Amino acid sequence: MEIQQFVVDAFTDQQFGGNPAAVCLLQENIPSGSMQQIASENALPETAFVLFDGAEPQAIKWFTPRIEMDLCGHATLASAHVLWHHLDYNRSTIRLQSNSGPLQVLHGDGRYYLDFPSRMPSTSSLPDIISQSLNIPPVDVFKSRDYVLIYEDEEQIRKLSPDKRALEAINLDPGGIAVTAPGQKADFVSRYFTPQSPIFEDPVTGSAHCSLIPYWANKLDKKSLNAYQLSERHGILFCEYREDRVYIGGTARTFSQGTVFLEL
Repeated sequence: MEIQQFVVDAFTDQQFGGNPAAVCLLQENIPSGSMQQIASENALPETAFVLFDGAEPQAIKWFTPRIEMDLCGHATLASAHVLWHHLDYNRSTIRLQSNSGPLQVLHGDGRYYLDFPSRMPSTSSLPDIISQSLNIPPVDVFKSRDYVLIYEDEEQIRKLSPDKRALEAINLDPGGIAVTAPGQKADFVSRYFTPQSPIFEDPVTGSAHCSLIPYWANKLDKKSLNAYQLSERHGILFCEYREDRVYIGGTARTFSQGTVFLEL
């Protein structure tokens, strides 16, 4: 079987910026085990598999090199970029079924906007293994799918250096640890760590913003917010809070395209 594959940098307008994702276009379903093997071979933060019959996209699944994810923002944005930019999909909204329910991606103002579920985090305590791994303690702790650790300012987020080796003992699948603070040039900044993943710090994490957006919208009393993820590759996200949904906007650039030859 030949599968068309693209690699796209999401949440950036610069080559080698943002978060890279592979997008595999499927004309028919393949086993989840084969998807996992392809994602492992790609060794990118995420590989998205989009079921697309040539007329309408139908469903999407996401895999890290190690596990299937319940939701992934940057690989969904990358998939939308492939459909609109390379396959000439001519509708203004892409609708996809997923393990997190129906999702939409809208296209406008030169950006792609993910319509994702809102996940307001709740007050929580932090496991000792996470607390002891942090060189700077947070001022507040919340949790939804991910732990959301609140810091005083952007400089603390930049200087944060979690002990990766210590965190290897904790399993947060499929979640992670989002650290966040008010931004200097954005409404808020963040970084995102996944102890269970071969890629310890994710470059730009759309799904974590399902919790970051409602938190900061409530904290800042704003519905529209600009966000900046402070990874080495960094990324810019344009966010809107809509109570039970969040809009996560960004741009993308194609890095490569090719073919996966899969033996079933």
